[in-house]
Amino acid sequence: MKLSQEHLTAVWEYIDAHREEIIAMWRDYVNLRSDATVKEKAEVMALRLQKDLEEMGCRCTLTDMGEKNGPAVDAILGEDRPGKPVLFSGHYDVVPLKGDLPFSIDGEQKAHGLGCLDMKGGIVMSLWIAKALTAAGWQERPLRFLYVGDEENGHMWGKTKEYLVEHGGGAVCAFNMETGLVSNAICTGRKGTGQAAITVKGVAAHSGNNFPEGRSAITELVSKLPAIEALTDMEKNTTVAVTTINGGTVTNSIPPVCECIVDLRFGSLSERERVLAALKEICARQTVPDTTTELELREFMAPFDASGRVGELAEFVAGVSRELGLGEMGTVFLGGGSDAGFIQRAGTPVICSIGVQGQFNHSDREYALVESIFRRAKLLSAVVMNISEFEQ
Repeated sequence: MKLSQEHLTAVWEYIDAHREEIIAMWRDYVNLRSDATVKEKAEVMALRLQKDLEEMGCRCTLTDMGEKNGPAVDAILGEDRPGKPVLFSGHYDVVPLKGDLPFSIDGEQKAHGLGCLDMKGGIVMSLWIAKALTAAGWQERPLRFLYVGDEENGHMWGKTKEYLVEHGGGAVCAFNMETGLVSNAICTGRKGTGQAAITVKGVAAHSGNNFPEGRSAITELVSKLPAIEALTDMEKNTTVAVTTINGGTVTNSIPPVCECIVDLRFGSLSERERVLAALKEICARQTVPDTTTELELREFMAPFDASGRVGELAEFVAGVSRELGLGEMGTVFLGGGSDAGFIQRAGTPVICSIGVQGQFNHSDREYALVESIFRRAKLLSAVVMNISEFEQ
């Protein structure tokens, strides 16, 4: 690395000198409930983010994402600086759980509270990275922040997926500040998730008096199921599972309609394209005459894989960590989705799960390792200061 030791020392000293303020912001963010799909709660968190970002000197915009969904928070610091920005991305909504689950720190220096790990700790970290760099006089390139309020419901009912693809590009790299793993590994791949809703329409007829006139929607759908589930490819982390089926009207009639939901999980963008194309072809085929099949595809999370420069970015970050004595960092593929896939689709190299470290997301056992918010803030500050080496 060609880091300025003066800048590095100043940044790290700033982070250490503001530990109490960092914890205080973390506490405030966790205690502001921002349950997914509860728009009024999400908006309160978005407004707090806007306030804090603007106080840092950012130009900040809130964009409505739909009737049930929290707004997108898009901010930039130093927009007049040269070069491509570094992007920090993620979500500020949380999985709704019963109870208040406020922020606390136990005797083992583990932080608890709804969203402390997933992923308000990562958001807090990104803001204090920017504060530390500013205090140290670093102004080499812009810093961007893109946080959305409906990730935990898969961006249903809104336009966030399209917004992320439209606004996630143009950066030299992105850090999706999702849950950091206790193993210290960097996430370079996640499954994309979605559903296929298949509806077959046949012809109703009395099963005794008019049997020949009937066209069974159930028979037509069942004929398609082996081909649908055969699309699973475990070696490529792709699974296709028929999860619910509903058909027929009464017990003495040939069923005129049958519906099913297919759970889709893709190991890569190419696997997504393969499966979706195959589903369209399967649904276009007809076994029972005079039946029709409708296919509705619903994408929740985009697949994220190590293609492009994702692997290079992970290795670059791991190299900085190694050189600075902050630990070895491997890579991992995770089954759960995140917004890293949409950022990647926008053309920006991105790594995921680079936020605070901990375990047990989406439960009352959720915890984050307090020291990791400081350690990773120092790591990513050093990475940002040296990102021109990755850009070359």
